[in-house]
Amino acid sequence: MRDLYAKDGAGARAVAELFGESTLDASTGDVDRAALGAIVLKDDAKMAALEAAIHPLVERAREEFKRAREDAGDVVAAFDIPLLFEKGYESAFDAICVVSAGSEDIQRARVLARPGMTEEKFKAIVARQTPDAEKRARATYVVETGCSMEDTRAAVRAMVDDLVAKARKSM
Repeated sequence: MRDLYAKDGAGARAVAELFGESTLDASTGDVDRAALGAIVLKDDAKMAALEAAIHPLVERAREEFKRAREDAGDVVAAFDIPLLFEKGYESAFDAICVVSAGSEDIQRARVLARPGMTEEKFKAIVARQTPDAEKRARATYVVETGCSMEDTRAAVRAMVDDLVAKARKSM
């Protein structure tokens, strides 16, 4: 899905049309996520306009990916959808996995370590998200990342094994 925001991607064109060429990185032609964030994170109307333009493109790409995986014979496909619950997409999937740092302190530290991230941006992003406790309650699987990488990998492997077994059983 990231290729939508890459140079000449449908999302990059939509962003530039909505918010101007200044939202594109001059050296790469990709969407400048920091510039775009500065425009939409503080303005609900602009965020809504962005979502109205981008979400149909994302949904189309997701369906194309799903068809390609089915055509390849895969029994399980995974999608990373940050606003799954907020946008009501959960009913489109057989199972939901929530990946959680386990505490807001860990989440904050990780997010603020990203280049260009600020406390203000972090708060704006979190304000738009379903609370972690609610996401956990609504999930089929919860993968903890506030533990060792070994433990996280083991949890992911167990989840994938379970999903594959269930998919094969229903065939």
